Amino acid sequence: MTERVVLAYSGGLDTSVAIGWIAEETGAEVIAVAVDVGQGGEDLDVIRKRALACGAVEAEVADARDEFADEYCLPAIKANALYMDRYPLVSALSRPTIVKHLVAAAKKHGASVVAHGCTGKGNDQVRFEAGIAALGPDLKCIAPVRDYAMTRDKAIAFAEKADLPIATTKKSPYSIDQNVFGRAVETGFLEDIWNAPIEDIYDYTSNPAVPRDPDEVVISFKEGVPVAVDGKPVTVLQAIQQLNERAGAQGIGRIDMVEDRLVGIKSREVYEAPGAIALITAHQELENVTVERELARYKRQVEQRWSELVYDGLWFSPLKRALDGFIDEANQHVTGDIRMTLHGGRAVVTGRRSEQSLYDFNLATYDTGDTFDQSKAQGFIDIFSLSAKIAAKRDLV
Repeated sequence: MTERVVLAYSGGLDTSVAIGWIAEETGAEVIAVAVDVGQGGEDLDVIRKRALACGAVEAEVADARDEFADEYCLPAIKANALYMDRYPLVSALSRPTIVKHLVAAAKKHGASVVAHGCTGKGNDQVRFEAGIAALGPDLKCIAPVRDYAMTRDKAIAFAEKADLPIATTKKSPYSIDQNVFGRAVETGFLEDIWNAPIEDIYDYTSNPAVPRDPDEVVISFKEGVPVAVDGKPVTVLQAIQQLNERAGAQGIGRIDMVEDRLVGIKSREVYEAPGAIALITAHQELENVTVERELARYKRQVEQRWSELVYDGLWFSPLKRALDGFIDEANQHVTGDIRMTLHGGRAVVTGRRSEQSLYDFNLATYDTGDTFDQSKAQGFIDIFSLSAKIAAKRDLV
């Protein structure tokens, strides 16, 4: 029986060429699998037909936009997930979504190998292969760009020789990955970390320096889930899409950073994630109102570890799965409304309300009606600082 390889297919030059390249190098039949995570671009049926025209024996396409939003972006919102305190895990979240469909296709078609188009120096190769190892431990992985030195020049030559139905001349100076949760731009002149980004690289966001009227929005959450925008019910996908448009129009969600890659190098990345940043900002503020102090403090530690695990490709790991349970429990009272002003590249919280609020006006006020018994403060301070006082008597001798 001829071996079968499932290929993560995007419809672009590299993965189109990979279909025939894999067949030549391994003698295997190739099944192409394309997954829509809100990256935009060509129609899925066009992509499916191109895969078949490039030599795939089967081609599957999946509209996974709601799945991606509900099962991958939502946990990140509930975790306030920002790798290195800044990056909302745009690409890292899409990879396990795609992996799930690749492994399902491999089982369906009796494939023993899964292929992807990643290089050997990025994070995505790890995310794909660690995810595949977790969901299909018997599957092998190959990466033509990495394993067979399939350079772009070789890919173009292969496509022209085989007369593949794919454009081979246009080459963006940047490497771009995008989905509904955001957009990542790297390489080109950005590799010189002294060079400032130019407006041409942005697509999801408008220039925040251009004068425009502010946009006020109210985001409603139920147990950490965004359920309405300005009082109108939304799915998680719709919440992200609407905030992408509205926050993006105000230039919100631009991130320019040098990040620590899993493979050990530092990389300059420019991100756009208007919806993600707006939603995480709102969610964080609602947690400030509804989550008890010690739980909130500990959750911040969990958020950092959760973000690192997801960034490192360990979405399906036991630790990440266990932390999901903690994060869901911590979100059980995160219900209410956050009002924000979107303007000048910033999402600024201006109002909070919640029936689950732990904010007690009568305890917080300094005016008449204050119910906080200040007479107890001195005794509290004496006991709270006692151990430090005892140590000081010893150490300051």
